[in-house]
Amino acid sequence: MPIGPITNSHREISVTEPVSPALERVKTMLFKPFDLGKWFIIGFCAWLAFLGEGGGGGFNSGFNNSAHSNNQNTGDSFQHGYDQARDFVLNNLYWIVPAAVAVVLFLLALWILILWLSSRGRFMFLHCVALNKAEIGEPWNRFVREANSLFWFRLVLGLISMILMLPMLAGIAVLIVRMILRGEPDIGGIMLAAGLVLVFLLLAFVLVLIRKFTMDFVVPILFLRGGKCLAAWREFWGLLTDNAGLFTIYILFQIVLGMAIGIIVFGAIIVTCCIAGCLMAIPYLGTVLLLPVLIFKQSYPLYFLRQFGPGYDVFPPAPPSPPMTGLQPPPGAP
Repeated sequence: MPIGPITNSHREISVTEPVSPALERVKTMLFKPFDLGKWFIIGFCAWLAFLGEGGGGGFNSGFNNSAHSNNQNTGDSFQHGYDQARDFVLNNLYWIVPAAVAVVLFLLALWILILWLSSRGRFMFLHCVALNKAEIGEPWNRFVREANSLFWFRLVLGLISMILMLPMLAGIAVLIVRMILRGEPDIGGIMLAAGLVLVFLLLAFVLVLIRKFTMDFVVPILFLRGGKCLAAWREFWGLLTDNAGLFTIYILFQIVLGMAIGIIVFGAIIVTCCIAGCLMAIPYLGTVLLLPVLIFKQSYPLYFLRQFGPGYDVFPPAPPSPPMTGLQPPPGAP
């Protein structure tokens, strides 16, 4: 599938053309001239914008301790551990239930706080990138209504995601545990678990797309128009449905860009003997170090969006060039 220019309403829209101005935006903001104070101010806005989205630890699979272990012994051992855990929980429900509720409420409150802060940060970071300014107070106060609308949209979307996906995860876990306790595979259980996994992955893909489009395009529309997140989504939905193929190519090209950026960052970590990786893992400081990458990732969709017309351009117009003056006559000339 081509990734070159695509004609849309007599305009050529490309997914590759925005790469060059996005790179130039990075150079203009961070290196022309280099200002360490500017890095730290914009880095703080970026840190808020991406709060809670840092790379987490991987999932470790601890099921295969030995490739030649006996399946029956494994099943018996799992059954014994399961029985012990069940008995422990049943005998200590008086404190386990309140503790579990307290932990869940704390994590939920922390998630809501992070969601609110990052929604404010999204507009702060966009303000800095669009206007090439290092400001915190101005965008924090200016986009209160828009950021709160974005927060409520993300909160409702997150709660819907939990309601739909957590039961599926629980169902998959129950099916797997039952098969392990029986000590033999269950064809019906395997097929049901596989079906739940496929539905889970499909739903997760849809939710990821919604989040991606919200951050890349709906937030800039809110930045330009103001108002509510749903109204901005309705406006973007018209663009999306009229240019479904183009936005499909956009998502595919974003995957390519993500892989390229990952290779570059990984190369920097290797070249610096993991020193850069250790620094990037430090909250806030890591965001400042990755600021060129984050500004590029913020700028690219903005330059892509503005191809749909001047009404989607978040960047201020360039100042007019000074008028050309005629040649001055030499001194003493008549």
